[in-house]
Amino acid sequence: MENKLTPKKIVELLDKYIVGQSEAKKAIAIALRTRYRRHKVQGDIKEEIMPKNILMIGPTGVGKTEIARRIAKITNAPFVKVEASKFTEVGYVGRDVESIIRDLARISYEMVKQEELRKVEDKAKKEAEERVLDVLVPPIKKRSIYDTEDEERIKKTREKFREKMKNGELDEKTIEITINPQRNEQLVPFIEVAAAPIDELDSNLRDMLDNIMPSKKKTRKVTVNEALRIFQEEEAQKLIDKDKVKEKSIEKASNDGIVFLDEIDKIVTKSGSSQGPDVSREGVQRDLLPIVEGSTVNTRYGSIKTDHILFIAAGAFHQVKPSDMIPELQGRFPIRVELKPLTKEDFIRILKEPKNALIKQYKALLETESVIIEFTDNAIEKIAEIAEKINKETENIGARRLHTLLEKLLEDISFESPDIENKNIKIDASYVKEKLSNIVENRDLSRYIL
Repeated sequence: MENKLTPKKIVELLDKYIVGQSEAKKAIAIALRTRYRRHKVQGDIKEEIMPKNILMIGPTGVGKTEIARRIAKITNAPFVKVEASKFTEVGYVGRDVESIIRDLARISYEMVKQEELRKVEDKAKKEAEERVLDVLVPPIKKRSIYDTEDEERIKKTREKFREKMKNGELDEKTIEITINPQRNEQLVPFIEVAAAPIDELDSNLRDMLDNIMPSKKKTRKVTVNEALRIFQEEEAQKLIDKDKVKEKSIEKASNDGIVFLDEIDKIVTKSGSSQGPDVSREGVQRDLLPIVEGSTVNTRYGSIKTDHILFIAAGAFHQVKPSDMIPELQGRFPIRVELKPLTKEDFIRILKEPKNALIKQYKALLETESVIIEFTDNAIEKIAEIAEKINKETENIGARRLHTLLEKLLEDISFESPDIENKNIKIDASYVKEKLSNIVENRDLSRYIL
């Protein structure tokens, strides 16, 4: 994380996408800055500084997941979102909790790999051009000094083709090329069936299987433009050091990784319960405990120590309380923030202010059909009012209610947009009322549709 990402700057960046919830944003910003400070610490004490894991408490649709996802983007950190309810105690049918860390390792590897590929992009592009030129103007094998004339002629021809290629004159010309598929891509489906989970396979075993199942070259007819893209990808893969990528990805996942454990309350049971599914839920908490506390997980890229991964847990906690979690797991989430339910005023801001505001998204989509929609302020206020009303009278799903309302509101316009004559449409409060009032007033219909 760069020095310029101060806590205030992090909150400022989050404000561009998430309305309100200042307390949660502040806690997240401090946790991220603490991680940055740890990177700067010298000496043995650095390993003793543990991340301050966060527990976010609040109803659905108030921004818990979005906050976690955005901080991962801001810091360019490997990020995994998992629903705790999908895991079951070891011995029961369900996902193994260590798969969380294996997923994090895979994402980290892809991130580092893309970074390394970007570094060799220019060199790979030059190599790709040479390979395409070899197809367009095959080089001759020099047999004697008398072939010098032919060699010069071919060299000049190649340069002419190079110019044409750079100017885009050959983009649509069809050529026949030979492609060498990535061997691991061929191998993965076989291994996953024969020896799952793939992550536990030693890299030497993978190499051995690679040799048993050699890749077959394929011949394809493609345009010059497509050939350049294919060859550039192949050359870039050759130029990067795979071992270095693995090493860097393990370090990145171990020190910068973020795991978002959603629906943590679904594996918590009320104090005093001691039978049935409640026992299994407590078992899942105990299975999660080692990776949150700090343990070593083997992945296909290497071993990851989870001691310095930042864990963010979230849940509505309607039926249970954070204090119902097993004490050991409670202690691993020292920072707790409560996210507030959204009000009408919040909905108005959500519709208008964020960079990815829903109204901006729908406008952009309909503009592709040359339809320009304009929402008046009273229309936005009416939508927010209806969202608040329905959330109070039915299940409170927070800002997600706005998705269902807008989809229903713009249903006819979306359907007719390719053929509509009037390309400029104003949506005011009366239009909103006309399209949504009947649904809102009919409670049973409202529950079904909205």
